[in-house]
Formats: sequence, structure tokens, C-alpha cells
Amino acid sequence: MAEEHYLSASLEEYITTIWNIVIQKKAARATDISRAMGVKGPSVTSALRSLAEKDLVNYAPYDIITLTDKGEQVARGIDRRQKVLRSFLTQVLALNPLLAEENARKMEHSMAPVVLNRLTKFMDYYDQCPGEKVRWVDSEGYFCENGLPQCVVCVQGHKDPLAVL
Repeated sequence: MAEEHYLSASLEEYITTIWNIVIQKKAARATDISRAMGVKGPSVTSALRSLAEKDLVNYAPYDIITLTDKGEQVARGIDRRQKVLRSFLTQVLALNPLLAEENARKMEHSMAPVVLNRLTKFMDYYDQCPGEKVRWVDSEGYFCENGLPQCVVCVQGHKDPLAVL
């Protein structure tokens, strides 16, 4: 996850857009990217050159555009972070999915890695734990205060249920 932090929010949006187009069409063209993002051709060209310099895209003028292996890893990381944030915003905070989507994109670009890492672990635990008293304790991590007998994690007696996930 740390590798993509040298990318600006704008370049991350380009990576995500290219990845989505490649999933649909197997490759992207500059015009596809321009249309999908609502930006002019010169902006796309500038971004593609920058991404190619970082070895994230395979790019040549007037040719198809694909992600390198490194670019695909970055795209998957961005997608994973956004999914975690959307999940938190919709499931825990009960926000409208459209509002959650919009805010997840904004939040993802500005969160410290430690915050996103803890939120990811919390959501993994939240999805697994039937209890409703999930909280964080610095010395122990996330745990559920309920200790419900039907909870496989709690029954195993772990202070940090994430240790068994």
C-alpha cells in the first residue's frame, strides 16, 4: 500500500479509470480515458507520460494503454481502500451509497496509512463479529466486549480476534 503514496490524487484517479476501462475492454485509449474522466486530451497525455515514467502504464502516443504489473497492484490497492471506506460509510455510519462513494474517494487520498490499515482491520472484524460492542484498545487491538458464546472468535478466548482471522 505504501508504494502508491507517491501518486497525487489526480494520478490515482487516472490509474483507477484506466483499470476500470481495461477490465471492460482489455485495453484503453486516451480518448476513452478523456471521456470517462471528463478531461481534455492534453491532460490525459501529460498524466499518461507521468504514469509511464513511474512504470505504472504501458503507453505510446496513439497506441493502446494498459497497466503494468506494478500499475495493476497500485490499482487493486486503491480499489481495496475505497471499498473499505465505502463499506464503513454505508454499513457502520448508514450513509447513502452515493454519498459514501463520493466521500470514500475523497477520504482515500488523504488518509494516513495507519488510519486506513486500522479501518480495514476494523471492517474485517466488524463483518465477522456478531457482537455490537466492537472497540479499539491500543494494547490489544479490536475486540468485542460481549464475549458471546456463539461467536467462534470469542469462544477461542483471543483478546485480539483479528489474530485468528
